[in-house]
Amino acid sequence: MTDHNPLTLYNSLTRTKEPFIPQDPKRVTMYNCGPTVYSYAHIGNARAAVVADVLFRVLRHIYGEEHVVYARNITDVDDRIIQSSKETGLPISEITEKYARIYNEDLAGLNCLPPTHQPHATQHIDDMIVMIAELIEKGNAYESDGHVFFDVSTYEAYGALSGNTLDALRGGDRVGEGEVARKKNAADFVLWKPELHGVGWDAPFGRGRPGWHIECSAMAKATLTEGLETDVIDIHCGGVDLKFPHHENEIAQSCCANDEEKFANYWVHNEFLNMGSEKMSKSLGNVTLVHDLLKEWDGEVIRLALLKAHYRSELSWSEDLLKESKAQLDGWYRRVLELQKWVQETDHGSFTHNFGQAYDADNSDHAMMVDLDLIGTIQNISTQMSDAVEYLNELKLNKPSIHSNHYRTEGLEFRWNEIFCLANLLGLLQKDPEDWFKGNSSDDEQSKFDAIALRRQEARAAKDWAAADAARDEATALGIVLEDGPEGTSWRKA
Repeated sequence: MTDHNPLTLYNSLTRTKEPFIPQDPKRVTMYNCGPTVYSYAHIGNARAAVVADVLFRVLRHIYGEEHVVYARNITDVDDRIIQSSKETGLPISEITEKYARIYNEDLAGLNCLPPTHQPHATQHIDDMIVMIAELIEKGNAYESDGHVFFDVSTYEAYGALSGNTLDALRGGDRVGEGEVARKKNAADFVLWKPELHGVGWDAPFGRGRPGWHIECSAMAKATLTEGLETDVIDIHCGGVDLKFPHHENEIAQSCCANDEEKFANYWVHNEFLNMGSEKMSKSLGNVTLVHDLLKEWDGEVIRLALLKAHYRSELSWSEDLLKESKAQLDGWYRRVLELQKWVQETDHGSFTHNFGQAYDADNSDHAMMVDLDLIGTIQNISTQMSDAVEYLNELKLNKPSIHSNHYRTEGLEFRWNEIFCLANLLGLLQKDPEDWFKGNSSDDEQSKFDAIALRRQEARAAKDWAAADAARDEATALGIVLEDGPEGTSWRKA
């Protein structure tokens, strides 16, 4: 853990970049809104998860893995889930467990680290009931016809995060909240609703189910601040689409229930992902699922594509972006493979010991520490790659220079240390390069591709160019590329 605070973040609440100073550097707390598990996650959901994962990695890098507590929830009670159960006849638990498992598998495929806690809404209904009861007792919430609503007029700071003032909201009811007649104010939001299709829990204010917003407030408190002197968390993440009403309502109900001036000290929001010039939406039919993408592309390719814009800028998603990311990773892995072979062929024990680790070099992470400068960090990796290759080529040639080979080796090691530190913060270069180029090929496929590569190698040695070309054409038809080198012919996935 470092003794200084090198990280700055853009705080959506204050609309400024601020040095990140945790309340307790030995327990840095972070919450991110997770999925509602009734269907597959789309690529926009994945962007929010990957941005939060990068921040999680950066915080662990600064403060130590054991000092960062990250909660990302699973919403497994929701009207859409209940309706899906009614339509399909499947138990709710079967639906939610299936899609929660798929979500976690998809994120693992994108190299997202598992959160410290993954609370499920249904496991914290009692915590929600307690919080709602406290809000009623304090006069911040009221019962109305089997519902409980939060009275926004009792919280003066409402709208500070999103800029939606109470005066602006008095013009009408929010879309989707409904039940205007039951409310004191049109902007009041629901905390508790009557049971739906027989799904509900017993509570002092009637059998029912929680509203969406109260779930995250209760789960954040239960996993991050329970038993501590404060209920304020350090960082709350999420997509910009959640800023209002979800995050605004979380702040209001949490501050009132917990008697705190803040819910989170820093709010980090990522911007939208769009499909060309259009926003991704079901109505436009352009929703791209992570689960489907992972069938066609390696998870690191998708992850790098998601990091190809600053997290506070919109990201234009396309197949060209994926192809560009694949080509860039191929280049990086090719250089890593070249270095690995040189390390294996030469006597550099200390270099081998350190190779591929994540480093804490003081000057290796400056771009990332400035509000998670993703583009600057990617460029830094590419620059260090070029410099490292130059050092490596000099060492291979034993080129006379005013610098000794020892100097070149130290320069090479330093740059590769930086590369792997930065790549680890981005969640990239996590594979063995030989495995990377083999893709997700099965053992049988690898044996088949090995045989084709050997056939071309033998044909070239015999100067049988027709047979060599035939082997290459066969490989191309199977989606692999044959590469000829001094040590023979190898293959990789195209």
